[in-house]
Amino acid sequence: MTMYRFVICDDNPADADYVASLIEAWSRNKGIILRIEKYSSAEAFLFAYAEDNSVDVLFLDIEMEKMSGVELAKRLRQEGAGLQLVFITGYMEYIAEGYDVEALHYLLKPVMSEKLNAVLDRAIERLKIRENSLLLKLPGGIVRLPLYEIRYLESEKNYVSIHADETYRIKRALTEIKKELDESFYQIHRSYIINLRFVRKAAKMEVTLKDSTILPLSKKWYEGLNRALIKYF
Repeated sequence: MTMYRFVICDDNPADADYVASLIEAWSRNKGIILRIEKYSSAEAFLFAYAEDNSVDVLFLDIEMEKMSGVELAKRLRQEGAGLQLVFITGYMEYIAEGYDVEALHYLLKPVMSEKLNAVLDRAIERLKIRENSLLLKLPGGIVRLPLYEIRYLESEKNYVSIHADETYRIKRALTEIKKELDESFYQIHRSYIINLRFVRKAAKMEVTLKDSTILPLSKKWYEGLNRALIKYF
């Protein structure tokens, strides 16, 4: 069984202990194995993260001394960290900050178990999705490509180019590969499927990804894309 690593970064020990106890109760009820760690500052977390970045979910207090939770989140995203972020705050005005760093959710203090449990359920769903992969048969051998690394897929006649950290070109139909993808993906054009995680902006006729790639958007898929983005985020 998979063991997940959850981290709580909060400069208030009592708050950190309380959230940890709620997470532990949820994990026992769900039968999920967790490793829970606590850090009292953004700096302490960054030091540990540099040694081991295998963090699945980070529960992050926004109001901390020196480096704030928002500053830490932005730094992690700039470095390409794919961990899930859950902000914890006592102030409503910080909520908008979460959208800039792809926060999974925000929780207002005092944290309620019912709301936290719903966030944890969603986090686990996403973690299970991350475990899914495509097996690509290439001339040099078989490549296992995690779905969450794929930015978009592009159909070119009898071939499909899969754009991730590298680009892989395979001789398969886009409609066939689409059956192996998950709910993180959405078709925007007869020749393109995108990973919603990498979308920066969706306009009427084009989609802009976070790496500034611009792809055509067919009119018939525009409304569906907006619904998919709302559901995903």
